[in-house]
Amino acid sequence: MFSYCGIDCSECETYLATQADSDTERKKISKQCLIEFNVRLKPEQINCNGCKSDGVKCSFAVTLCEIRKCNIEKSHPYCAVCNEYKCKKLEKIIESAPAIGKALEALR
Repeated sequence: MFSYCGIDCSECETYLATQADSDTERKKISKQCLIEFNVRLKPEQINCNGCKSDGVKCSFAVTLCEIRKCNIEKSHPYCAVCNEYKCKKLEKIIESAPAIGKALEALR
């Protein structure tokens, strides 16, 4: 399963921490989000069965993720299929999270 940003959920730290129900991993991810992305998430907010799933999603995905919002509005499975690929919004996100850019390029 691929997220809207092209990340393979089976390799996503948040998804894996949720599947393992690991509070230790959630704490680690919480710290990492603040350092790498300047996003404050409490460890208890780090629960995700995939941003496209009907189940629980990381609070970041639901409330803050511009990629998710945009793809839902355009009915796209991920940014790589969009005719506006790489829009300015996406380029800015890729600057701070290069793994997203690599994942999307692999899907093109």
